[in-house]
Amino acid sequence: MPIKPLHTQFASRQARSILSEGIVWILLLLIMPLTANAQEDDMYKMEIGAGVGLVSYEGDFNGSITKNMQPGASLILRRVFNPYMDVRLNLMYGNLKGDSNGTQTYYPDYQQSPYSFSNTLIDLSMTYEYNFWPYGTGRDYRGAKRLTPFVFLGIGGTYVKTEQKSVFTGNLPIGLGIKYKLAKRVNLAIEWAMHFSLSDELDGVKDPYMIKSSGLFKNTDCYSALQLTLTYSFMQKCKTCNSDKYD
Repeated sequence: MPIKPLHTQFASRQARSILSEGIVWILLLLIMPLTANAQEDDMYKMEIGAGVGLVSYEGDFNGSITKNMQPGASLILRRVFNPYMDVRLNLMYGNLKGDSNGTQTYYPDYQQSPYSFSNTLIDLSMTYEYNFWPYGTGRDYRGAKRLTPFVFLGIGGTYVKTEQKSVFTGNLPIGLGIKYKLAKRVNLAIEWAMHFSLSDELDGVKDPYMIKSSGLFKNTDCYSALQLTLTYSFMQKCKTCNSDKYD
């Protein structure tokens, strides 16, 4: 068998080396998009969790939202559409408390015998939330942020159990907050919301001023909620779906 010249053997080894390096680079180029997709697709459709905080009544017998604050708790279910928008269903349980002592308003019926109340509150609301920054992880090239401020607005129903009767009415919740992604599936947020109700009887008294009024929210009671929430993300978005630019 003829022996190949040294320069031919060297060229053959060099060709094999170049071919091997080329295969490695091709494999890397094929793997990199898969890795990028895995990183950018860590977005989930749903969140479930709970919150605890303080509920405050503001109406005829309480002129400050920081007075008579009561403990409250809530259950949360959130549908995430993209890093900016989601819709939340919130069920809150709390207490509304107030009294006529210390108020600067004159109430004809409560000068000799001051009025006080402590009423059970149940609130069910659905709100649209908007994040000012794209919220999430794994999307750094799109400017994803673990921390983002957000605002929300929606509609809700209010149930209050007073000493005289039960009151069921609608309310308009509006609020703001800050959320932070502790981990890929864990979300922490602090938020404050004002609920504008359609009733003047959340405190158990209708029109204590003895003055007729009109208008949707004129002389109606309100309540605010300050709460800390913790939610868990689940139902990961489809990694092979490209119909949404955020997927």
